[in-house]
Amino acid sequence: MLLYYLDLAGVAVFAASGVLATRERNLDVFGMLVVATLTAIGGGTLRDLLLGRHPIFWIVDHWYLATIAMATLITLIYLSRRPPPGLLFLAADAAGLAIFALSGAQLTLAAGHSPMIAVVMGTMTGVFGGILRDVITAHVPLVLHKEVYATAAIVGILVYLALRALSVPETGAFFTGVAVVFALRMLAVRWGLNLPSLPRQ
Repeated sequence: MLLYYLDLAGVAVFAASGVLATRERNLDVFGMLVVATLTAIGGGTLRDLLLGRHPIFWIVDHWYLATIAMATLITLIYLSRRPPPGLLFLAADAAGLAIFALSGAQLTLAAGHSPMIAVVMGTMTGVFGGILRDVITAHVPLVLHKEVYATAAIVGILVYLALRALSVPETGAFFTGVAVVFALRMLAVRWGLNLPSLPRQ
């Protein structure tokens, strides 16, 4: 039950990040809702397809779509009254990344797959919705920036797996992993942390 509510929370914050990403693209309300929906359920849909979980989660549980609609409405009302704080988009994106990466890994393990597959599947769950959002709104996807992004998800999942191996209770391991992903992502934003890249010729 806790994982379910966390999944809804992840859907809500990713939907909000989708709306925030459209604010300079002159989209109407329907366009914003489309971007918010793809952002919020894109990663989970890919996860369910690859894991063979049918029907897809949002088809059998309409609370996911209702959550997207409510998050979109609340975000639009907020933006109509005041400009967003400078880090709001990145914080919402980091929260969605953290929750979806860990929930994807947890569901993968529950389906009987290995820890390695859990790392891959959790990372894909965390980043795919954001990729769809950024492509549709004509931004370079955050996962392709030099800043730490997918790496944060991988590290958080590895911490979660290590704590499970040490017999830490599931809830504690899960939330620690979420906190690690969120903290790493926000520290990367704050301090400009990035992975090394090849120098230009």
